[in-house]
Amino acid sequence: MLWALFGPFAMVALGVRCASTPGPRPRLWSVLVPLIPVVTSAIVMVFPLSRWAWPKRVDGTVAAPEQLYDFLDYLTVYVGGITVLPWLLGYGITRLLRFVRSRRSDPGKPGPARRTDPEADSA
Repeated sequence: MLWALFGPFAMVALGVRCASTPGPRPRLWSVLVPLIPVVTSAIVMVFPLSRWAWPKRVDGTVAAPEQLYDFLDYLTVYVGGITVLPWLLGYGITRLLRFVRSRRSDPGKPGPARRTDPEADSA
């Protein structure tokens, strides 16, 4: 339950750390930190396996188990929304900010074209 409250903040912090620190260690921690709460809650969603029976309809066709849709909702919200999306936001925003700052601080790179003709501005 605590992962639902504090997980997004932890994942944003891990995404920022991955974007700003080179090497495999930050990426490893980005996988290991959410592993326990996500796997623990996934076990609750998957078991008991008897809920995964494929029921037959009246016309004889096989329908998808109801548990399948619950599990897909779980993956969307818990794994995607609480774990992956905040990490991507932290990583992406940090990389974007570093790119913008590097473009501003490097005078050797050409910037946007500027007008230097004062007569063109007055017209």
